[in-house]
Order: sequence, then structure tokens, then C-alpha cells
Amino acid sequence: MADKHVMITGAKESFLVRVMMKKTKDAGIGCIFVPWNVDDINASWEGTALVVLYMGDEEMPHEEVLHFFNDKMEEEGGKMIVIGDHGDVRYCCDHVYAEHIYTTFERPVDNEKYVKTVTEFLSRFVSGEFRKSILIVDDDPSYLSLVREWLKGTYKVSMASSGLQAIKWLGKNKADLILLDHEMPVTTGPQVLEMLRSDEETKSIPVIFLTGKSDKDSVMAVVSLRPEGYFLKTIGREELLEKLKDFFVLHK
Repeated sequence: MADKHVMITGAKESFLVRVMMKKTKDAGIGCIFVPWNVDDINASWEGTALVVLYMGDEEMPHEEVLHFFNDKMEEEGGKMIVIGDHGDVRYCCDHVYAEHIYTTFERPVDNEKYVKTVTEFLSRFVSGEFRKSILIVDDDPSYLSLVREWLKGTYKVSMASSGLQAIKWLGKNKADLILLDHEMPVTTGPQVLEMLRSDEETKSIPVIFLTGKSDKDSVMAVVSLRPEGYFLKTIGREELLEKLKDFFVLHK
């Protein structure tokens, strides 16, 4: 957890905020305070796993700030704890996507419960529980391992070396995206896609094909199956990560 911290943000660093910061740091958790304006939050974001939005008796955060949190957490990950009076909490929950809010506290805050909640969240965060889940399906073990190494720091990554193994895995697990080799022996990528689309449990899982063929006819054959997209296997690490990031932003 050493490289991840909590960002407490509010109108000002009040006495109660300083108490919360001390309790957080006493639990061995890194913690910073940042006033709730977009420039300061953006400049201080690196390493932030959890945002604690604290509303005291001062002004409410501007809608622009809350919209920024939506965009930033969509791009970078992380969650938010909202603290305030009942009406203030409701106001924030109306403007921040529910998927980004870990929990809420109404004032006065039970600091012991607060610290326990933060500790629990960071443990789950570091374990990768909140990451998007990607299943890579490819019969080439070297390529499987390579792509897993590229993605494992950002996503929860699982691997299957055949279409049937993938189907079996999906019977017990969930994936937010499947990267599927188009040219597999025995059960081909198109056949796997057909099986996925014909099953109620898996038909809505987005599929992006992986293909080693870049000629026009091969690409058109892939696109005609109407997957969510395709990546050439010559794609590099940084480009792949960027394209996946864009995909999840567009398909939230």
C-alpha cells in the first residue's frame, strides 16, 4: 500500500479534517489534503487510490469538481467516500456515478469505523478487486504470457489456451472484456464468438479479436463478425494499454 494514498478534499483543511488525516496516518496509510478545485486535484492525483470528499459547514463542491472526479476515476480508477450531512451526501451522490462511490458517512463521523473502512478498501484495491477483468484466449503460450505481463499491472488478467477452456472458465467467472485469438486450431475464434453470443450468460461480454493477419481480406473477415474491435498481434504494449483504456472509457 506504500505507493497508494488517500486524498481528502474539502473547502478547507478544518480541525475535523486534520483529525481524520491523523487517524488515517496513524493506521499506516498515506494521506494528503487537497482543496476541491480541479487544478489542485489534478496536480495531486498521482498515487491516489481513494478520495474522501468531506463536506463540513462550508460551501458545497461545485458541479465542475464532481464531474471532474467522474472523468478522472473513469480514466485512472479509484473510488470515493462521501462525508457530510444527509442533504450534502445526497447532492454528491446525484452527481457522482454510483460505481465510483465506495460508501458514504453522515456527520458526525465515527473515526474508528472510518479508518476501518479505508483500511478495508485499500486492501481490496491493492489485491486488484476493483480492476476490470480481461480474459485472453490464445493457443500460443508465449503470446499469452507476454500480453498478461503487459496488462497485469492495470487489469485482472486471466488466460485460456483454447476456446473450450475459455467457455469453461466463463461458466464460473466473469470478464469485462475478452481478447480472442481469431486463428486458433480446433475451435476457431469465430466459433468461440458464436458460442458466446448464443449463451444468455455470455452474449453481452464484449469481444475484441487478436489477429496476426493484416491484409485487407483477413481484416474484413474479422470485422464482418461484428466484434467490438480487433488488434493486430504486432501491437506494442503502450498502444495496447492506451486502446484498452479508451475502450473502457467508451463502454462504461
